This record gives sequence, structure tokens and C-alpha cells, in this order.
Amino acid sequence: MDKPQSAIEKLEDFYSRFGSKRLYKKKEMVIRADDDPPGVFYLKDGYARLYTVSPYGQELTFNILKPGCYFSMMWAIGGAQNTRYFEAMTDIELWRAPKKGLIEFIQGNPDVLFELTKRILIGLDGLLGVMESLLFGNAYNKVATALIVAAKRFGKKLDSGEVIIELPLTHQTIASLACLTRETTSSIMKQFEKDALVNNKRPFLIIPNLEKLEKEAVIPKEEQPLPHIF
Repeated sequence: MDKPQSAIEKLEDFYSRFGSKRLYKKKEMVIRADDDPPGVFYLKDGYARLYTVSPYGQELTFNILKPGCYFSMMWAIGGAQNTRYFEAMTDIELWRAPKKGLIEFIQGNPDVLFELTKRILIGLDGLLGVMESLLFGNAYNKVATALIVAAKRFGKKLDSGEVIIELPLTHQTIASLACLTRETTSSIMKQFEKDALVNNKRPFLIIPNLEKLEKEAVIPKEEQPLPHIF
């Protein structure tokens, strides 16, 4: 008897049968803000990012997508207007499926809906932690948080105990994750390297001790917001 397909295998099979393959070069725009997405995307290979731009031209990266991620789900399932940019960080391979077809597929496969919901909730939990750092932390907290998130999502633990972030992260990318200027981010990264919190092994970053870096991301008590109820 054949082993039943997992939810992820079902999704991949759906995209392979009904999706169309698209290739994008590094820095190429996949979706622009305020554009209706042409479908729902599955990232087969490479890295992409979801970001916005402030009225003053500053970029804020909400999420970096890795192979196996899906996007424009909020538009497809929630009916939300797209207000953000999707850009290829590296050369990428995408599979695109029609909105109607995907919705019908999900409605007929509760296990797939559960898997997608689980992913969304895990992502939301991480996003809330980042928001706390952005709202209440100082510049050091913000850069440390951006590096920790990258290490946990894209990191590989070495035999030495170090963590290598297998994603090319420029100071500009880290700045957009931390909602800081590139100049401020570069200054903090130099200090982190001096303090042996980060090693720059181009094109990747190595975190010698993740727990030590996590201490830099902790918001001091005097900087934390007061509770609404005493």
C-alpha cells in the first residue's frame, strides 16, 4: 500500500500539475505594492523578501522567504489588498497557481489548510517578537534581533557550536530588517565583530555563540513599556 501523501507533498503536487514555472533574476521585482498578484506563488529555489517603503524612502523588510515558502496567501484567502513588494534576493524559481484553483484545492484538503495555518501562526509569533524589538528596543537590540531571526531560520549549527547563516546578508539587508539606516547598522556590526558576537566569512555570517548574541537582543527593563494593569 502506498504511503499517504503529506500536506506538503500534496501542495507540491498541486503546483507541479496546475502551476506555471517562472524564473526571476536577483533584484528582480515579483510583485509591486498595490498590484494585484497574478496568482499564488510557491518558492521552489532561491530567496525572496517581502518589504515596504516608507514615505521617506526607508525600506522595512517584513520577511525573508526560503525554498518551500508560499506567498500572496493573504490576498488569495483573506481577500486583503497587496500593499507590499516581493523581490528576488537571489536568482529564484517560482511556481505560480491560479487563485481560484488553489482555494478549491485547500477547501477539499483540510490537512493542507491546517499546515498552512500552522505556518502562518509560527510566522506571526516570530513577527511579534521582531515588532517588540523594533518598537521598544535600541539600535543594538534591533540588529541583534535581526541576526537571531536569520540564524534560527537560515542557520546551520557547526560541530564547533557556531551557527553559520546560509543566506547572503548585506548590511543594507540587515538594516531593512532592523528598520535602521545602513550607516547605523554598519557601525553596530563592526562593534559586534569586535566583541566576537559575529564573524564575517563572506558571503555568509557566523554566530560564534547564539546565546551570547541573544543577550544583546533582550530589551532592558528600563526600556520596556509599563503594563496597562498594575
